[in-house]
Amino acid sequence: MNHKPISARTRELLNAYGLKLKKSLGQNFLTDSHVLNKIIRAAELNKDSGVIEIGPGIGALTERLAEQAGKVVAVELDQRLVPVLKELFQHQPHVEIIHGDALEVDLGAVIQEHMRDMKTLHVVANLPYYVTSPILIRLLTERYPLTNIVIMIQKEVADRLAAKPGTKDYSSLSVLVQYFAEAEEVAKVPSHVFVPRPQVDSAVARLTLRERPAVEVKNEELFFKIVRASFAQRRKTLLNTLHATLFARVNKQQVEAWLNEAGIDPKRRGETLNLEEFATLVDVIDQKLTTLS
Repeated sequence: MNHKPISARTRELLNAYGLKLKKSLGQNFLTDSHVLNKIIRAAELNKDSGVIEIGPGIGALTERLAEQAGKVVAVELDQRLVPVLKELFQHQPHVEIIHGDALEVDLGAVIQEHMRDMKTLHVVANLPYYVTSPILIRLLTERYPLTNIVIMIQKEVADRLAAKPGTKDYSSLSVLVQYFAEAEEVAKVPSHVFVPRPQVDSAVARLTLRERPAVEVKNEELFFKIVRASFAQRRKTLLNTLHATLFARVNKQQVEAWLNEAGIDPKRRGETLNLEEFATLVDVIDQKLTTLS
């Protein structure tokens, strides 16, 4: 299909419907077809693929997804854009437009209702910067049967997803994402390809979901608590951080003994631990807390 230059299409639609973008919703519409192509290629779609698109905006990416996938459900928060999208895709019955907040919509019900005949399930999104982490955490921890997640996000956040231990970008989000998925950066996206132009560059990242988590832990809830706590005060040692944030009621020497039993120097910082070390530490602490109770 021949596509009208996306920057012209964006401005025409905004003008035709008398729409102004809302800063409060983090709306930055992509105007570069080359970047769209990279997103589509990264998602690896076919007619047996079902796609949930978060934040379709005025449908530039939705249009490409509709060409490649067997089913597309686009979830849009901005009520003003919903009639625009429904009109644009009124002759494509395999495209559904849903008004709602991606953090609140019952995605399990969406999958059950619209994706039952699809062999693979994907999430594709141009995410507003301010909701990137909450949406990613929801998609991963609620364990939807996803093949991959392809997202355009702030470059700084993309750097965190695949960051290695000991680097400045390594964070609790890095650990959580890598626990559930293999993360990679697909493309860098300069700020000038958006309307309006954001103040920072973006990147396209792909998360390929693992069949099982990267490490095995007996208490997953405790795993995530300890990971978050370990990064809460980056300049402090792991001993001081864990004692201050999670185990203030436990004797500090006891926390030190747990770290030593897990083979982790109490003077290390949380940002230096890899997933295997976190898993070992959590299993030790879980066993000790069970004994104490």
